[in-house]
This record gives sequence, C-alpha cells and structure tokens, in this order.
Amino acid sequence: MSVDIRVPALGESVTEATIGQWFKKVGDVVAADEPVVELETDKVTIEVPAPAAGVLEAIAANPGDTVNVGALIGAIGSGDGKAAAPAAKPAEAPKAAAAAAPVASTATGSAAIAPSPSASKLIAENGLSAGAIAGSGKHGQVLKEDVLSAIAGKPAAAAAPAPAPVARAEAPAPVPAPVPRAPAPAEDGAREERVKMTRLRQTIARRLKDAQNTAAMLTTFNEVDMKPVMDLRARYKDVFEKKHGVKLGFMGFFTLAVVHALKEIPAVNAEIDGDELIYKNYAHIGVAVGTDKGLVVPVVRNADQLSIAGVEKEINRLGRLARDGQLSMADMQGGTFTISNGGVYGSLMSTPILNAPQSGILGMHKIQDRPVVENGQIVIRPMMYLALSYDHRIVDGKEAVTFLVRVKESLEAPERLVLDL
Repeated sequence: MSVDIRVPALGESVTEATIGQWFKKVGDVVAADEPVVELETDKVTIEVPAPAAGVLEAIAANPGDTVNVGALIGAIGSGDGKAAAPAAKPAEAPKAAAAAAPVASTATGSAAIAPSPSASKLIAENGLSAGAIAGSGKHGQVLKEDVLSAIAGKPAAAAAPAPAPVARAEAPAPVPAPVPRAPAPAEDGAREERVKMTRLRQTIARRLKDAQNTAAMLTTFNEVDMKPVMDLRARYKDVFEKKHGVKLGFMGFFTLAVVHALKEIPAVNAEIDGDELIYKNYAHIGVAVGTDKGLVVPVVRNADQLSIAGVEKEINRLGRLARDGQLSMADMQGGTFTISNGGVYGSLMSTPILNAPQSGILGMHKIQDRPVVENGQIVIRPMMYLALSYDHRIVDGKEAVTFLVRVKESLEAPERLVLDL
C-alpha cells in the first residue's frame, strides 16, 4: 500500500512552492520523518519529511516545478528497495512531462531530462522544439521561464497575425515579456554558468526594488563611540554567559537602544496603509541574517518587553534556525523595524534599503579605531558609523536625526538603557 507525499501547509498567504531538490531517488529506502524533498517558498526553504517508512515509489514533480499546497508530489511504498526502482519507473514523471518526452529526446538523446509540466504545455501550444531551448533548471531541465524567454526572442514574422479589433483599442496593453539577454561572445559563453534564481532570491530582489519604487527613502548618518559598550562587555561577559547561558554580544545593546528611541519617535515605528498611518505600540525588531541561500530577517517579538539577556537568547535561537534553514513563516512576519549589521562582513558604511512596509532600518557597521576630538584633545576611539534609512513620507528629517542621536546616546552611556533614560 502506498502513502502519498503531499505539499504541506506553508504558512499564511503562501499557496505554492518550487521543488528544490529530492534527497532520495526512486527505489531508495527512507525512514519515517526522514527529509525526502526540499521546497522553496517566497520566504523560506523547508524540508518535507517522509510520512512513513518504506521505499520511494514515485516522484511526481521534478526540481524547478511549481506545486500548490496539498499537491501530490510523490509516493512511498512498502518494501526494502531491492526491486522497487524498475516497478516505479512509469510513475516517476507526471503525465504532462511524459507526453513531452519524445520531443525532448529527438534533439538531446533518450537520457535527456524531460521539460517541466508547465514548460511542456507551453512548448506544445507554441509549436516549439524542446531540444532547441536551453534549460536553466537542474541538470539542464527546460523550465517555464526558459520557454517564455524563447517565445519572447522569436522573430516577429514567425508569430501568427493577430490584429486587435478597433472596439478594443482602448484596452490596456499586455505586460511585455522580459527582454532576453543579448547573446554573449562565444569565447565568453563557454566560461559562463546559468543558474535559475531560487524563489527566495526572486522575492528578495522584488521586495527590495518595490521598496525603492514606493517609499521616499532617505538615509541619515551618525557615528558612535563603542568604547563604553565594549568595556561593559569585557567586564561582565563571563558572568553574563554563566548566568544566562548565552554570550553577551552587541545586538542586545543595539536592540534595546532602538526600542528606547522608538518610544520617543513613534513615527519610525509606523507604516502607511492607504491614506492612514498605523502607529505600533509594540516593537517587533527584525534582525537581518545572511545565509548561504540569501538574506532572511527573523523577528524578535515584543523586544520592548525583553531584557538584554532575553534579546540575546532570542537572537541566538533565530540565528541558529536561519543558518540551519529551519525558520518558519511565523519567525519572519510582523516586524516593525529592522537592524542590519554589515559590520560583521567588514562594511565601513552603507545605505540599507527599507524592509517594506516598515518606515525605518538601522545599519550597523565595522568598529574601527579612529582619531576623534574629546575635551579638546585628539584621542583614539573604537568608532562605528550608524546609518538610518527611513521613509520620508512618514518620518520627517528632524525625527530621523533625533532617533539616531538617541540610539547614539544610549550606546555611549549604556547605563541609560538600565535606567530607562
């Protein structure tokens, strides 16, 4: 008896995902709850565990295919795997891919990977040859985007004439297909590698560009003397870690400094909804984390109610989940303000892009010894540039500068965080 492998619920408002990779082949033995396939969504990458122990009997969706929540993507049968692979072969690909297989094999050989189901449908509808289309999927599989690019690059004379009726002349023009990249010189093309963007990377690109197109974004800068915080850390880091079980880092101080400043300047913690402003009487602070699959922003919820130890514990937990690719949708939703630390990579100064619909993001940077004037004397201090990017539609220049000054004051006198000053 077979057990279906289906796409699980992926979180609020997420209805589809892309097959990333299968960890098992048809005929392989799998244990119950062992990861068998990776799904990529707009925000996270998740691993789908085997619903039962047995043998992977069939794979119904290939890497690169888009699948809806609840869709059947594979099956697990009973057995030890010794004779399962040949019997399961006919079920490896969906019907649509099987129909397109002869087209692909005529040009690329019988061992070629069949186009994805959506690509096969477009190929058939437009009378194209799968062998003439360069695939960008894994192992050269032709994906829907490849077929669309091929259609967009066809000469105009090859398209069937379709004069628009006069009565519909006022209808809005359809969105043009993306212009294909100009061919690279032969000597360069051989040294290039084409890799399909993951859904996460596509979402990052789209959201960042949308933020630039929508918000009236502006950045203001300041610098902070990090010596007081560094001295405090050096003095108490050992006893802090012993008591709380987590290291005392800089993010706890920065998060609480931001929370204090948000209380004084609530516009930086607001967002626009139509013709209304929504002021948040709470602080869910997003902390940007770089992973090998892209930038993710898990959220420290109710940071205004946490101590430095509480903030450090939550950041440590979220950072570990991010690096292991185990963040849930809930971990990354609802942020009201974001902190990005480019200093860990050596950045001296940058202008961070807003994490829409938030109206502010704080950029931390590298700590560097620099000469500064203090009480009329030139001294060397560990200095950090701070950058606040903000939405000028909500936040005025005075409010933005004041916010950044308050963050600076809290970090240069960390006792203010304890005394709530």
